[in-house]
Amino acid sequence: NNYKNTVEELSECFERNSEGMLKNMAIHELAICVTYYGVAVETIASVVADKEYSSLQTLGGFTDFDRLKFKIVTKDGVEINVAADRCGGDDSVGIVTNAQTGTELARYSMPDEETVANIPTLQSKYGDAMPYFFTQDPDYLKLKNLVVQNFVHGQPATGVADINVAIETLKVAEYLTPILQEQLK
Repeated sequence: NNYKNTVEELSECFERNSEGMLKNMAIHELAICVTYYGVAVETIASVVADKEYSSLQTLGGFTDFDRLKFKIVTKDGVEINVAADRCGGDDSVGIVTNAQTGTELARYSMPDEETVANIPTLQSKYGDAMPYFFTQDPDYLKLKNLVVQNFVHGQPATGVADINVAIETLKVAEYLTPILQEQLK
């Protein structure tokens, strides 16, 4: 997200997104953990907040993370690091590393150059929309097309999280939130 690191902007953010960072901004990363790495409440062996990176605040009567980084370790030994920053900009990077060597195996970045080039066009067309809608426009269009094709033609919506993934992801977010809040007090 691209909020200014001010009490006023973060207070508004905390109120508008009162479900909390893990059930809002970082829900996508948690859905990836659930879908591809077997994370579920029952499979989590440990979770540890990065206290140097993370920040938990109470603003306008709402307590939430404005920055959060943590490591999940599953009972199968899978290690996943997740980081989110409400004031960190509209880009997103996923990095897959070898847990033993730390060697980077893959890197995924969003938005790409074509998407960035299209942002001014979208801003002039939609003006007051939240800035992250502009960077995620191609993804939203692809998602909508997959879902419509599924309903109209019965084609599988391959790559779209189903209701079971959504439910498990919300369970993981609800499980992690109080643990991470406690670690950051």
